[in-house]
Amino acid sequence: MLRRPFLSALLAVLAAVPLTLLVGLVAAPAARPAAATPLRVMPLGDSITGSPGCWRSVLWNRLQSTGHTNVDFVGTLGPQGCGQPYDGDNEGHGGYLVTNVANQNLLPGWLTATRPDIVLMHFGTNDVWSNIAPATILTAYSKLVDQMRASNPAMRIIVAKIIPMAPSSCAECGQRTVALNAVIDGWAAGKTTAASPIVVVDQWTGFSTTTDTYDGVHPNAAGDQKMSDRWYPALVAALGGTTPTGTPTASPTTSPTPTPSPTVSPTGSPTVDPPTTSPPAGVACTASYRITNQWQGGHQGEVTVRSTGAARTTGWRVTFTLPAGQQITQTWNAELTQTGSAVTARNVGWNGALAPAAEATFGFLGTNTGTATAPTATCTAS
Repeated sequence: MLRRPFLSALLAVLAAVPLTLLVGLVAAPAARPAAATPLRVMPLGDSITGSPGCWRSVLWNRLQSTGHTNVDFVGTLGPQGCGQPYDGDNEGHGGYLVTNVANQNLLPGWLTATRPDIVLMHFGTNDVWSNIAPATILTAYSKLVDQMRASNPAMRIIVAKIIPMAPSSCAECGQRTVALNAVIDGWAAGKTTAASPIVVVDQWTGFSTTTDTYDGVHPNAAGDQKMSDRWYPALVAALGGTTPTGTPTASPTTSPTPTPSPTVSPTGSPTVDPPTTSPPAGVACTASYRITNQWQGGHQGEVTVRSTGAARTTGWRVTFTLPAGQQITQTWNAELTQTGSAVTARNVGWNGALAPAAEATFGFLGTNTGTATAPTATCTAS
């Protein structure tokens, strides 16, 4: 008997409440935090970056798998097939010269259309092929950097020492690439700023035109993996708003490779090794020497040191005798001395400690008469 008057009263109260308030009380979902704006990354270059430039697909998927998901690759060009899903937008224009892009002011339009926060630039291969002087290429680099900073004063810029090249129609291109790469560090040091840092990534060291390209110029699957591995640490640092300090960072498939710098003692200079002592128990290593690239009168090689003992090494020393007509002119990742044809290479500070089965690699440039061949290398661990 009391239910009807109570129900009538309740309905009267509810009728007096505004409908919008009722909907808010009953159905309003919990507020969600706004998603962070993705950082926009522009891959910039020629066909090595864009045709199809599958190092971008490898790099993109590695970023996703390691938690760096708030990234947007940008560019006015779309993806080409790389056998896996990825964000394929890019500015990799096949056949373009970086000097032409600068002279024709093509970059500002691309920047306006895409608004990148970070640029990954591997550019200059076609300029090298066209025998354009390194100084002219660097002038173009500088103009592009100025245009990037006009678009975004806080632009983070990652510039590659370009991969080696050995096209059948250009015997001189290998050495021209070396000449360009040799001046990129100095250019970057003079052009970098605190607000818009330039980081150099060495894509050249350890990259073989024989095993890592399909035509002496363009990366194959192995080359794509190497390029991705080199970009990754620098890009992750840029995504976090930091600049690499120069400390080598190992990736899963490559050994650390700081910027090459000449460390070879003058040929014929007397070099006295310290007295040889027996290695500690349980410590051992092997060394394998291979030629990774050749051009007329010159070559590139690398030696892989592998810890084969049961204990961790604290250092290593590799010795070998160069074949007649060969000489090393530059090395990286090792301290190297030559006496005649006898060569001794020792670890540098960061790559001497190797766990069992771990490896370190050092590389070098050399001159040769005829065809360069690989000598037998011997490793001693300490």
